[in-house]
Amino acid sequence: MTTGTLIAMVDGSAYSESVCHHAAWIAKRTGAKVKLYHVIGRREGVEQGDLSGSIRLGARTKLLEELSALDAQRAKLAQAQGRAILEDAKALIEGDGVAEVETRLRQGDIVETITAKEDTADMLVVGKRGEAADFAKLHLGSNLERIVRSSRKPVFVANRAFREIGKVMIAFDGGMSSMKAVDYVARDPLFAGLKVLLVTVGSETETLKKAMRDAQATLSAGGHTVDARVVTGQPEKVLGDLTEAEGIDLLVMGAYGHSRVRSMIIGSTTSEMIRTCRVPIVLMR
Repeated sequence: MTTGTLIAMVDGSAYSESVCHHAAWIAKRTGAKVKLYHVIGRREGVEQGDLSGSIRLGARTKLLEELSALDAQRAKLAQAQGRAILEDAKALIEGDGVAEVETRLRQGDIVETITAKEDTADMLVVGKRGEAADFAKLHLGSNLERIVRSSRKPVFVANRAFREIGKVMIAFDGGMSSMKAVDYVARDPLFAGLKVLLVTVGSETETLKKAMRDAQATLSAGGHTVDARVVTGQPEKVLGDLTEAEGIDLLVMGAYGHSRVRSMIIGSTTSEMIRTCRVPIVLMR
């Protein structure tokens, strides 16, 4: 059962604007309402060190009071910053033509927040990297792996820059999650009218041929023009090269599989794909 809602996570990083534009694109195509979340870490804005240990007793009480007041001030500033981030994000999405946008400010762990709220949404939208994006270009966002591991919903991983999406590539290995990805693309209005490239990296066995035929039939029945290919090579290189050569705007992959195109984020192949891929990626469980 669908909820007609998507959850978008924003943190004020360089990727947050892209998250907003992609969330608006999804919402306009599906008619979904957008819920924007900003999560303040439990220790954010709080001094972690104990500065009072070697202070004489006469000064300790006053200093502890000052430190406590400073912690309270930092917490208020973190909340004010969070509200400002949410207001800016809401304005961006509304500016893209989406009327129903709600904001939520939470404190705690981002994965715990998603776990508690994801049943109210059909999809999660997150940035590939977070606040330290400019300093960690060779690494994935610190929370992205945890989100993908724990979420039961499709996760839309936004790249740094938004562009209109017209062509989708599905990385297919015949496994359960990749079959779910095919069915999702075939049925969901998000993908209506988009061209589809269905790609398997590996040996062209009879079993794989049948799985590809079934997948292509499912997509065609959903109204998609499908180009199906079986290619050989290193999956991360082949898929990356095809993304560039074919003008792919969105990559859809199963979060878990049974070949080398497998185990999104968790496996080395797919971790490399997300690290280097310049288009957004939808991960299916």
